[in-house]
Amino acid sequence: MATRPYSIARRAGDWVVTAGQLGLLDGELVAGGFLAELDQALENLHAALTTEGARLRDVVKTTVFLADINDWPALNDPYVAFFERDDGPLPARSAFEVAKLPLGGRVEIEAWAYAPRATT
Repeated sequence: MATRPYSIARRAGDWVVTAGQLGLLDGELVAGGFLAELDQALENLHAALTTEGARLRDVVKTTVFLADINDWPALNDPYVAFFERDDGPLPARSAFEVAKLPLGGRVEIEAWAYAPRATT
């Protein structure tokens, strides 16, 4: 039986779609505020993608949910640096302020990646 009522990532043909990733470590929000949560959410996104064989350079689109839209400028530099680790193009991105995120989080990120399976 699954430990949560959803999949962290799901492959649909050549596409990998992730669930929203919060700044959780061992089931708890990391301490340190927005940037700490962002860094952890991005690492969790990377881990979710790799479960289905996708890489950062495969990410085509992300959606970022913010508890406070005023955090949007602080998002940009860490976000760009994260995706540049894999030398691919930056994905298209949308960012929205939402009324409330799970567990009191400040940022949640989901992604769509185009990652065709290798054929032999």
